[in-house]
Amino acid sequence: MIRTSLSYSAALLLGASILTACDSTPRERQEAVRQEARNLDSLADRAADKLRIAGRRAARFDSVSRARNREPLDKTTSGTFAQQLMGTYADIETLTPTTIEPAYVQLLRQTRAQRRQWTQRDWDYATGIYKRLNEQLRSIRLDLKGRNELRIRALQAEFTALETSRDVKDLGQAIEE
Repeated sequence: MIRTSLSYSAALLLGASILTACDSTPRERQEAVRQEARNLDSLADRAADKLRIAGRRAARFDSVSRARNREPLDKTTSGTFAQQLMGTYADIETLTPTTIEPAYVQLLRQTRAQRRQWTQRDWDYATGIYKRLNEQLRSIRLDLKGRNELRIRALQAEFTALETSRDVKDLGQAIEE
């Protein structure tokens, strides 16, 4: 029943457009096509302009990020940041196979709690701490139990996801400005 009514409606629309086409001359139809082509060209030009602007903004964002990454992290600020994020695990180079997993848990707990207020530079400091933690993990990995390493890998994936989501958010904001 529905098919019949849809087919009937489609036939009515087709018939109406044929009748309308019969009421116009080929020259009028040709002009209507030209006008629609001009409209499409205008839309394409506006879209190309927006894309060009977004590309420039993305390049500017990338340039600023690269310049920021070239600046060395301040050791005092890094130490303060490590103390805030890591608490009792702040002395990363002394972590053992039994204390490294709780250190990752502490890092992620603090990252989850503070990430919304962080600037890109704060993320640079957090990433620096994360890299130091990963270096310590590499040095003691052979003495680590498999289940602990598996949990650490999950925490590493979460940290990376949080950092990447912030980068994507900031890039999106930079493009839309």
